[in-house]
Amino acid sequence: MSLASEFKEFAVKGNMIDMAIGIVIGAAFGTVVSSLVANLIMPPLGLLTGGIDFSKMALQIGTSPKGEAVLLKYGLFVQALLSFLIIALVLFAIIKMVNKLKHPPAPAAAPPPPRSEVLLTEIRDLLAKRV
Repeated sequence: MSLASEFKEFAVKGNMIDMAIGIVIGAAFGTVVSSLVANLIMPPLGLLTGGIDFSKMALQIGTSPKGEAVLLKYGLFVQALLSFLIIALVLFAIIKMVNKLKHPPAPAAAPPPPRSEVLLTEIRDLLAKRV
C-alpha cells in the first residue's frame, strides 16, 4: 500500500472528519464566548464594580528601552479566565449528556414476589422432597 493511499484512508475515516469538524466548531464557539464575555458580561460587571473597565486594568512593571510602559494586563486575563470557565462549563454539560446517552441507567431490579407466591413455592418444594 502506498503512502498516499494510506494517508487517504486515514484522512477520510469518520473519526478524523468528526475531529476536524469539532475543532472548527470549538474555535467558533470560543470566539462567540469571548465576545459574550467582552461585550455583554464585562460592561455590566464593570458598572456594578464602580465603572471599572476590565480591559484597561493593568499594572506597570517597568519601561522598555524605547520608553514604552511594560504592563501586566490582568484585566484581560480576568476576561480570558471567565471565557475559559464558561467554555469548560458548557463542555462539562455536553460530556455529561453524551455519557448519559452512551450508558443508560441500569434497569430497576424486579420487585420481590408476593408473600403468597413465596409460600406456595415453599409448599411445592416440601411436597417434591416427600415423593
